[in-house]
Amino acid sequence: MTNTAHDRLLIIDFGSQVTQLIARRLRELNVYCEIHPFQAVTDAFLQDFRPRAVILSGGPASVLDDGSPRPPQAVFDLGVPVLGICYGQQVMMQMLGGRVERGDGTAEFGRAYIRPTGEALELLDGWFTADDDREQVWMSHGDHVAALAPGFAAYATSPGAPFAVAADPSRRFYAVQFHPEVHHTPAGSKLYANFVRIAGFKGDWTMAAYRDEAIAKIRAQIGDGRVICGLSGGVDSSVAAVLIHEAIGDQLTCVFVDHGLLRQGEADEVVSMFRDHYNIPLIHADESELFLGELEGVSDPETKRKIIGRLFIDVFQKHADATEGAQFLAQGTLYPDVIESVSFSGGPSVTIKSHHNVGGLPEKMGLKLVEPLRELFKDEVRALGRELGLPDSFIGRHPFPGPGLAIRCPGEITREKLEILRRADAVFIDQIRKHGLYDEIWQAFVAILPVRTVGVMGDGRTYDHACALRAVTSVDGMTADYYPFTHEFLGETATRIINEVKGINRVTYDITSKPPGTIEWE
Repeated sequence: MTNTAHDRLLIIDFGSQVTQLIARRLRELNVYCEIHPFQAVTDAFLQDFRPRAVILSGGPASVLDDGSPRPPQAVFDLGVPVLGICYGQQVMMQMLGGRVERGDGTAEFGRAYIRPTGEALELLDGWFTADDDREQVWMSHGDHVAALAPGFAAYATSPGAPFAVAADPSRRFYAVQFHPEVHHTPAGSKLYANFVRIAGFKGDWTMAAYRDEAIAKIRAQIGDGRVICGLSGGVDSSVAAVLIHEAIGDQLTCVFVDHGLLRQGEADEVVSMFRDHYNIPLIHADESELFLGELEGVSDPETKRKIIGRLFIDVFQKHADATEGAQFLAQGTLYPDVIESVSFSGGPSVTIKSHHNVGGLPEKMGLKLVEPLRELFKDEVRALGRELGLPDSFIGRHPFPGPGLAIRCPGEITREKLEILRRADAVFIDQIRKHGLYDEIWQAFVAILPVRTVGVMGDGRTYDHACALRAVTSVDGMTADYYPFTHEFLGETATRIINEVKGINRVTYDITSKPPGTIEWE
């Protein structure tokens, strides 16, 4: 959603897996920013975008390799502040007359500490104190800057990076070797706050502003056409539906697809909530036989996702054909979905997994996409939901993926396994609510494992399924840590599941963070 009402910051993406976290830090400062891959940033693009500042992201390449990514030279001729991060620092130095060398023992990966050189720099205001003249940062670099470009000076150093912070304040060019966007650089947000202050941003991009601008954009896109909205009942699609309804009223029809992969009682909850609380036309499409039939015998996770995505399209097509004048399909696609499925706008980052609602529509549909949340993170969607008046009890619901329980059932999907999974998941969530932990946790669920294990119940031998509990804390779903349940909670929950859910005789707890894992199992 290209924004023209606010000052804009351009993030040029060179393929770092944490580029999106730069955007998160800036959004927290109420600064509007967009990520664009380096290939897309041409001289003409810069003239049209008119950024107030530019950030050059990190990336996996080496500036010493032939054909390595570069921003256009025009970036440095705009007269606006530029901040280079990691690879962004190195490419800035290389292009402006400095020198970068291979690691050769100076590589740094992980926690590091930088110390100031003694010269004051506005970018580092509030970083170093009299009590401690070092600051923790997160490094991830093999190459290093060996000589600064003319006009630059060093303002902080680390053992592996003699120019950990470099700057040419007269041109407002800044370069850091570490990653200020990650949690492991505790003062990183302060650095970004300093940078946007230097650039003169007013910090006026809010959810209230986004709501008004999104509504105007939706009205301009839709005109007098009709929209079919794919409603899953989750926070994302529901916020999208309410936002679109506020923009175009009864030109919207929601289609709730029950694909047989929902949680216990979820279909009834979703249908009653929308029909009772929002006067939005709703079609309840029970397509469970279609989806489960097509998924029978399929175990590969990517194949599952693609089948589900294709069938969603088929079902929406059927109802679009039955809705006179339908020209658009609305979805609750979020920024993290886009980033994980394919690098945003075609950039060089590595694909993690495909998402059923990302990648455009097949030409045969003849529908155009409406995705008003495509550039928002999950916490921003919740803020928008509050702005739209959705109740906190609903906005605070844990995320639930479009493919539903299909990706919490590794291996082949069967109706028996889905029923076991629903019951186990209901017990786990009930336990979390009973202990007052629901709002502390970003997402919690049960995955049924593709193995059977031997157990003893009473005096008899059992050979039943094993399951894994998963609960994580997160801000935006891009990184996550497992929730530190007490052993008493885990023991009580395991006992309840084994006693109350026929078909499970072993319970495990997944303590993998993201990265290296993902939140969902598939």
